[in-house]
Amino acid sequence: MINLKLNHRTTYNYRKPVALGPHRMMLRPRERHDLKLLAYNMVVSPDAFVTWAQDVFGNTVATASFPTMSTRLVIDSYAEIQLEAAPWPVFDIAPSAINYPFRYSDADWTDLGALATQQYADPTGRLRDWARGFVSGSQTDTLSLLKDLSTGVSSWIKYQSRDDEGTQSPIETLDRGWGSCRDFAVLLVEAARSLGFGARIVSGYLYNPDRDFVGSTGVGSTHAWAEIYLTGAGWITFDPTNRNVGSFNLIPVGVARNVRQVMPVTGSFNGMTDAFLGMSVEVLISQ
Repeated sequence: MINLKLNHRTTYNYRKPVALGPHRMMLRPRERHDLKLLAYNMVVSPDAFVTWAQDVFGNTVATASFPTMSTRLVIDSYAEIQLEAAPWPVFDIAPSAINYPFRYSDADWTDLGALATQQYADPTGRLRDWARGFVSGSQTDTLSLLKDLSTGVSSWIKYQSRDDEGTQSPIETLDRGWGSCRDFAVLLVEAARSLGFGARIVSGYLYNPDRDFVGSTGVGSTHAWAEIYLTGAGWITFDPTNRNVGSFNLIPVGVARNVRQVMPVTGSFNGMTDAFLGMSVEVLISQ
């Protein structure tokens, strides 16, 4: 068990005052059995009218509306959390799902719905064939298959930090041979879906006290990974960027079908075409 303090600051700068449109913010850590949210606060400057809601995935979403123009927007998210995730978790997979291929129950299949359906075009079956290359024989240990698939992402793809918006499609990532953590996560999720698994994207933070994980140059950073559903065990965490299984050192904020649905901050402004000067993100995590 470990208690952590987290500060996520997002800053937008503009050349001249602009009218800020509504901004959607997904920054509040997502509670679960091994993560307890002890305290949370968000401060927005300039002053804004903030409303809170839960989206279709149960993520907490804040929407800020701004009555005045400004040359600067700062969003500060403060959280205190308690992490209890085990570094070497054991998963209680149901006997029916221990070996692949297996069949979800009718109820699970219905509820997984779009989470078990590929979201990116794969007209030639390249992604499907790549994923099937990790299946060994007619009866494969399911967890071993998923571990190999997750490890295979970082074996095939070179990590490269990317500050620009957007995410590569799985085929683009395979073609280019490089990608960011969100590209790794999308590739793993889509590959798992091509094999018939229910899978979802997770966005949050990587706690990196020893500075030995890929995707973070400091103690903490924003991060993206994947969760894959197995009967009995439920949602199992896979971090393909760091070849890790389980949620140790990971702080989830949002889960979704598509990576675009878990962006930390999205919004718009009205102003001159050259008004935008830039954006910066700072994440500080400490005990």
